[in-house]
Amino acid sequence: MLAAMSSPVAPSPPPGDPSPRDRDDACPGTLRLHGADDGALARVRVPGGVLDAAQADALGRAAEELGDGELHLTSRGNVQLRGLGPDRGAELARRLDGAGLLPSARHERIRNVVASPLSGLDGSGAGDVRPWLSGLDALLCADDETAALSGRFLFALDDGRGDVAALGADVTLVAQRDGTALLRIGTARATTRIPGERAPRVALLAARTFLERARGHGAWRVTDLPGGAEDLHAEIAERLRGAGLVATPDTSGTPAAPDTSG
Repeated sequence: MLAAMSSPVAPSPPPGDPSPRDRDDACPGTLRLHGADDGALARVRVPGGVLDAAQADALGRAAEELGDGELHLTSRGNVQLRGLGPDRGAELARRLDGAGLLPSARHERIRNVVASPLSGLDGSGAGDVRPWLSGLDALLCADDETAALSGRFLFALDDGRGDVAALGADVTLVAQRDGTALLRIGTARATTRIPGERAPRVALLAARTFLERARGHGAWRVTDLPGGAEDLHAEIAERLRGAGLVATPDTSGTPAAPDTSG
């Protein structure tokens, strides 16, 4: 896995700011390139930073033959290619699709998932989040509604050691030693305990609930919503109970989410 590197959190608008965004989400992707002084920039989502050898080779060759010859790692563990020529977009997409790095064209910019880099590899952590990672990515790419998420919306899967839980993700799941998981929404202080095997579907439900709340407000992230993270968390917990999932308030004294309001 490629580690998600911490970086300073940019100031966010006040929680509950009702003002809609006045422009589209301009986050670059593989199919939506961003113009820069050194040529076009492509951002390849790599959920959890997981690449096999063939995929890593495909990215390296694409950088050498289509771009500036370098691969740039983002703070979310994604990969950027820079210096792309104006007519290289289609060829880049063809190569990445062939390498399995473009499983859904409609969802390519929303596969923003960070995960504990050493989960399941070093014997540490409360659980192995790798099944959560593959399960969540598959669910996101198979769901029509999630294609409307912004390229900034972030999921974090922490195996209990706390290495990605503090990144201020919109949906965070933290593995527990008893096989359960704690769900946190944005910077809400409340957490909800869920069955660990349901974690990917709970994350999907949380994202879909966010989208329902975001309609008409132009919100890109949880902090943009009227009512903020606490209200959204309460609604998600209620929906989980209504869907027959075991969802109980956590009383274990889990540390509060970091304040990313700036």
